[in-house]
Amino acid sequence: MSTDVTAKTPAPAPPGKSGGSATDGGLLQLVLNGLRRNMRQYGMLIALGLIVALFAVWTDGDLLLPRNVSNLVLQNSYILILAIGMMLVIIAGHIDLSVGSLTAFVGAFAAVLTVQHDVPWPVAVVLCLLMGAVAGAVQGFFIAYGGIPSFIVTLAGMLIFRGLTEILLEGQTLGPFPDGLQKMGNGFLPATGPDTNYHNLTLLLGLALIVFAVLQEVRDRKRQQEFSLDVLPRNIFLLKLVSISAAILVVTMLLASYKGAPIILLILGVLVVGYGYVMRNAVFGRHIYAIGGNLPAAKLSGVRDKKVTFLVFVNMGALAALAGMAIAARLNAASPKAGLNYELEAIASAFIGGASMSGGVGTVLGAIIGGLVLGVLNNGMNLLSVGSDWQQVIKGLALLAAVGFDVWNKRKVGS
Repeated sequence: MSTDVTAKTPAPAPPGKSGGSATDGGLLQLVLNGLRRNMRQYGMLIALGLIVALFAVWTDGDLLLPRNVSNLVLQNSYILILAIGMMLVIIAGHIDLSVGSLTAFVGAFAAVLTVQHDVPWPVAVVLCLLMGAVAGAVQGFFIAYGGIPSFIVTLAGMLIFRGLTEILLEGQTLGPFPDGLQKMGNGFLPATGPDTNYHNLTLLLGLALIVFAVLQEVRDRKRQQEFSLDVLPRNIFLLKLVSISAAILVVTMLLASYKGAPIILLILGVLVVGYGYVMRNAVFGRHIYAIGGNLPAAKLSGVRDKKVTFLVFVNMGALAALAGMAIAARLNAASPKAGLNYELEAIASAFIGGASMSGGVGTVLGAIIGGLVLGVLNNGMNLLSVGSDWQQVIKGLALLAAVGFDVWNKRKVGS
């Protein structure tokens, strides 16, 4: 007697849905697959949440006071700006050791223009951005077209820009800056509307950000379904949306209960959205991933690797200039010692946020998460009066753990 074996074979699941039930592990396996694909990013998000929770307890809630949250944004904005550019550099398979010195040089250049020569601050901002782009272009030319390793070129740039800063400032601090430029580093959005005990404009921006984030997640989910990729089950996806919205709402309420959103936060938000779009959707972003992931294959595919590398360093120079103006405006003065170790903070932020030593891996959001991890560590340890010596030790261990996790994860996947 024959047996119909096909009758017991389950039908394939439609795209975007689990082929099994929750009882046979299909749902769990789908969730685990999603976690594995984004292990570094989810891991750092969880780590950031745990760090915030721990320091909130250890500081008796001082970490999450509205004034401290606002200061946290202001104190780390320039590092986050540098981390975005550094992430692109590392994805392309390079490194930039000059960004700290370049931020100091541009800050000094801005002070010379506005304080000594009375150049209007909007004109000074444009000139400083151009100066940063030119500095990045010079380094990018030697790296991309001269064939000199980026480590050597940017190490030389670190020494050159530090020396030029000393020459411009003649070894002295120069300030103060015009009020308009000061607001870049210390300003807040103006208060508008009725008295609600909150900053109304910040509340509106927070709600708009929640809507944007939810729509972006829904759009990404639909795109994955169109390409028959696995997506999170509906209930878990809804939980993710609620978690994102709640996190944005909490930060919004904290900022709105103090002075509102800092202006530098808006600048940073525009950078995150813009660079995130470029790296996800633009041809230039895909080319950066291509040359960092597999340079020979990228060349065979027609990618103009030298041009892409050159533009990556031009971009890094412009962002370093923006960060230089932000920190100088916050301090209301340009100092020869400004920018010390900023390059290390930016590199650490990128690696903690998911960049790979071998290139080709990383996201703009990951750089922000990595920068926030370091920022919360710095802020929390300062509130606990931890000495600067132990702060350096703890941050070094955090960087080592992040890179070690990346190496372990690659070996596990490859085995």
